[in-house]
Amino acid sequence: MKPIVSNLWFDTQAKEAALFYCSLFPNAHIDNMTVIKDTPSGDCDFINFTLAGLPFSAISGGPYFKLNSSISLTFTSSDENKIRALWAQLIPGGSELMPLQDYEFSPCFGWLTDCFGLNWQLMTGEEKAGRSIMPSLLFSGAHHGLARAAIEYYVSVFEDAAITTFIPYAAGEAASHKAQVKYAQFRLRGTTFVAMDHGMDEEFTFNEAFSFVIPCKDQAEIDYFWSRLSHVPESEQCGWCKDRFGVSWQVVPSYLDEIMLAGSEEEKARVTAAFLTMKKFDLAKLQEARLSIGNASH
Repeated sequence: MKPIVSNLWFDTQAKEAALFYCSLFPNAHIDNMTVIKDTPSGDCDFINFTLAGLPFSAISGGPYFKLNSSISLTFTSSDENKIRALWAQLIPGGSELMPLQDYEFSPCFGWLTDCFGLNWQLMTGEEKAGRSIMPSLLFSGAHHGLARAAIEYYVSVFEDAAITTFIPYAAGEAASHKAQVKYAQFRLRGTTFVAMDHGMDEEFTFNEAFSFVIPCKDQAEIDYFWSRLSHVPESEQCGWCKDRFGVSWQVVPSYLDEIMLAGSEEEKARVTAAFLTMKKFDLAKLQEARLSIGNASH
């Protein structure tokens, strides 16, 4: 069972952003790069990379989606100097959302948007294996107050999932009456996520700029996740879907990267042309496209 991959959508800066992030974090490296040709956005850079042991991917898909504060990455370290150094590297060209300072929940915490638009929460705290970087969901706008329902639903959908921390807002603690969850952690496929309701009434919400990739072993697994996560028919395209909480997912065959990275240019082109016509992935049709390339080459 492969882990969930955090996917970042950029206009043209995917490669630049991935290289920058890999220069900052421990256990970080570029895993592979390729170009997906002839998509509706033109030729797109696609990069797989790792930060602090957590898998990521990035795509230069055009100016259609913009990262915002609804999904951020929380980085935790017991070393305050490391947090301050990382803040100094990430803030140039970006903006400060919460200043780096002492808060009741951490003696050194700050929230920023970096020069590529990605949000980071940096904080001192206990370091635990596999949890130094955590994708963090902030429920606001049309999905304000739904953090608890979303967490419970995700844990019901994924095997070997659990809620590990749950802290509700106390009465009168949040400025918005919609806010229910102050802070929660939950685990899906070995990755720890954070979720909370926004304490104030804000209109921004989730979009396709930050999505989560679920590698699937076969058609049955693709069908399972698609049936449980796809809630917005107009958002279905090329394995992408959007759930009833507004979060975007990519339900993909686990071997797709192998084709797009190791296949011939002809093979990649034919497989790309095949999946661009799909909503939910049809593995039989993808395999037919793949094999037709092999037959054509003899």
